[in-house]
Amino acid sequence: MPLEPKLADFPRIRGALKFYVVCSVITGVMLLLLCTEMLFKYVGHLELFAFGPNGLLSFEPVLETPEGLESTGQGVNLSTGILIAHGWFYVVYLFSNFRLWSLMRWPFRRLLLLASGGIVPFLSFFLEARIGREVRAYLAKREADAAAARDSSDSEPVEAAQ
Repeated sequence: MPLEPKLADFPRIRGALKFYVVCSVITGVMLLLLCTEMLFKYVGHLELFAFGPNGLLSFEPVLETPEGLESTGQGVNLSTGILIAHGWFYVVYLFSNFRLWSLMRWPFRRLLLLASGGIVPFLSFFLEARIGREVRAYLAKREADAAAARDSSDSEPVEAAQ
């Protein structure tokens, strides 16, 4: 018999699910920004800069040198900022995955699936919808079963007395 979450953990599971949903959406958006940035950098040879001499936002060329790609822009390199922000937020996303996974007592392969949502474009959006639906349905079913069991145990002594 597989392990199941305890009824006492249901409020924590709901909190973990909310945290997971928020992290999943933010990570998905950041991953799409990252993919777009990579296309600009490696296909278009451009990087996004802010507050440089060419205006508030500008795309600046990236030069191919024998040592690799070299940035020519001045100002705040938003392309690098997107890389760093996604990396750090992916760590937060992994924490939300672990929290939900451990409270739900799922098998390890489910944690791997959840973690892949932050590295496969669009997957986090699909997983967020599917996992959210599954967890909410599971919690509702378990609570209904527990309420039915409680009602049946409450009514048995009354019926036996008659």
